[in-house]
Amino acid sequence: MCCGKFFDLVSNPLLCFCVSPRITSPNKLAIAEMAAPCWPSDTELNAMRERVSKMAKVNKEDVRVVVSPYRICPLGAHIDHQGGTVSAMTINKGILLGFTPSGSSQVVIHSGQFQGEVKFRVDEIQEPRQTTKTKHENSGKDSSELQEQCYWGRYARGAVYALQSRGHNLSKGIIGYICGSEGLDSSGLSSSAAVGIAYLLALEHANNLVISPPENIEYDRLIENEYLGLKNGIMDQSAILLSSNDCLMCMNCKTKEYKLIHRPEVQEYKESEQPKATKILLALSGLKQALTNNPGYNKRVSECQEAARILLEASGDYETEPILSNVPPEVYEAHKCKLEPHLAKRAEHYFSENMRVSKGVEAWGMGKLKDFGILIAASGRSSIQNYECGSEPLIQLYEILLRAPGVLGARFSGAGFRGCCIAIVEAHLAAEAASFVGREYLKVQPELASQISKDTAVLICESGDCARVI
Repeated sequence: MCCGKFFDLVSNPLLCFCVSPRITSPNKLAIAEMAAPCWPSDTELNAMRERVSKMAKVNKEDVRVVVSPYRICPLGAHIDHQGGTVSAMTINKGILLGFTPSGSSQVVIHSGQFQGEVKFRVDEIQEPRQTTKTKHENSGKDSSELQEQCYWGRYARGAVYALQSRGHNLSKGIIGYICGSEGLDSSGLSSSAAVGIAYLLALEHANNLVISPPENIEYDRLIENEYLGLKNGIMDQSAILLSSNDCLMCMNCKTKEYKLIHRPEVQEYKESEQPKATKILLALSGLKQALTNNPGYNKRVSECQEAARILLEASGDYETEPILSNVPPEVYEAHKCKLEPHLAKRAEHYFSENMRVSKGVEAWGMGKLKDFGILIAASGRSSIQNYECGSEPLIQLYEILLRAPGVLGARFSGAGFRGCCIAIVEAHLAAEAASFVGREYLKVQPELASQISKDTAVLICESGDCARVI
């Protein structure tokens, strides 16, 4: 069941809110108390407002909170950077950023996960990370400033960079406190995109900027691609900014068109043998490493582009941008024999994953969740065999999830080099499945498993809503 037709983010930017016959709000990014899932709770929001009010010495009523959820990608793994079609949904976990305008150009941010203080001015010109001076050239700067800029403070600076690069002259900073859902740092759930979007929304609110979701998708891409130097696509940002509770978001990353698909209501299942309710499992591996420190991700993006170039040139096309979405399927079939084995695998993953997304969207809309799960599992296998990502612990975790009771399908989350695996599980078996996964993973990876809190080793989640300011 489709929640409206495809929306074109480029030619119709003002139509880019979450459209559904069950949602009446015309602007999902408006400041509003929304009827959201159980996250964030009133307790979490009150604690955030209390902390920021003390930091800034303002009334709690003057503190706003950005809710920026994490996302999962059931189908469409590793193809957004090639202009492929992806599916995604947010979950009821993510980033909270409490903030209030600072009354000057000063930005002051504290973190629940990291030590230190981010402090800079919004009228400072921000330079991309890869073009900043070396440590030796900056030897006159305070070492704490260098350390802050290199680590968690770069996202706040990156948000200012993105807004500046598109002609927004910021004059008002923020005082804020940012934290993520416990235990999910470096989990592969798009935490970096959620952080970037949180800072964008806070700075835009403080400076009275009205920015549409597609513009913020582009701004967060600037943070990731230009400021941080990561060659990822736009799936993470799009999911966080466009999702709607209990919907599957499907997006063509080449045309920027998207749609939201509801599952049928429970009563519509009738006598079907399909599961009537599902949950989302997040199973953490214990592996943590930033993408920009791992050459595997950027290398595979380059390999996809090289495969596209060879296929296009084999068909006589020397002009078209070499990304796989620009290669017609018939050209791929005719010339794939010309690819080196590793490039052939990357192309096979792209074209087969696009097909799985198409079939998966149809299965989701018809309530065929068993079929949907089978496609997710196939996506996981292709990520391992064709995209060749995933370390031994993640592969083991993926295989354990597929054996767990009630699990319909599983795959890596994120790039597959660290973080977690996700699974769709029948709701009434979710707790049993979580216990099974925790026990079995401890057997094969006792050292990594022992580093994870038992409370967060395997989380049972639900779908969430899009990013918003409360």
